[in-house]
Parts: sequence; C-alpha cells; structure tokens
Amino acid sequence: MFPLHPETPAAGLSLEELFRSTPEKVAAMVAGLRRTAESMGLPFGARTNTYNSRLAQELGIWADDQGRGQQYHHAAFRAYFGNGRNLARVEVLVDLARQAGLSASDASRILAERIYRRRVDQDWNLARELAITAVPTFLAGERRLVGAAGYNALVGLVNP
Repeated sequence: MFPLHPETPAAGLSLEELFRSTPEKVAAMVAGLRRTAESMGLPFGARTNTYNSRLAQELGIWADDQGRGQQYHHAAFRAYFGNGRNLARVEVLVDLARQAGLSASDASRILAERIYRRRVDQDWNLARELAITAVPTFLAGERRLVGAAGYNALVGLVNP
C-alpha cells in the first residue's frame, strides 16, 4: 500500500484544494480519469473531493487476513470512486466491511483499537524504500510501470 496524500484531513479536501488548481483544470483532469475508468469498465462518479484513506487501508489488511479482501477492496473502490463516499469515516468503513461479508462489530473494534496500524506503517515504509510516488505502480524485478495501464502494457512489463 502507498500513502496517497496522508496529510489529507478526515473531513477531506476539494480536488481544487488538493491540486492547488482551478476548477477548470481539475474538471479536465477528472474527465480524463473518467474516460480511462470507463474504458476499463470501472465505476467513476462525479468526484469532487478526496479523503484520507488510512483507516480504509487498515481495515483492508484485516479483510485480506479474513479471506474477504477482494470483496472489501472492490466495495471500497466503488464507494470512493463511484459514489464519492468518505473513506475516513468509520461508519462508511463498517458498512463496506458488511458489504464484503465481514462482521460489522469486528470491523468497528479493529478500527477503534487500530489493530492494523503497524502493518500499514510497514507497507508505507516499503513503498518509500521502493521509491513509489504514485498509484498505481506495478513492479516486475527492476522494471516499473506507473499509472493506469492496459493489458498490453502490463504484459510488456512482465514479458519484456
């Protein structure tokens, strides 16, 4: 996992604040992201804000450990990129855990006790060691591919 804008407050920031840009430039950037998402069959709604994903990452490791990671990560992706939900809010994360077939009470406890905090710290440290500065970043040995990429680009990465 990579710490994408870890300084973002729990209440979030507008995309204009995040990128320190004009509404017109942000709208053009979002339109490009929407086209990319649509070309890949991914949900991408009317995104106007960004939110801190630290707690979502902590809960994601727990979901992985429970064998429900794929379901949780898909639900989180849809919630954030498709519906603009704030992934820093505990009630949103508990709902996503429930959607993924996980116990809501266990999810609440995991978040309250910050049980997976250290594991996320380890992941963030590894990302720094590997000089990962953007998402997504794909690594194959010494080679890397940064940014949303199609199937052929990924095949080229692993089969140069």
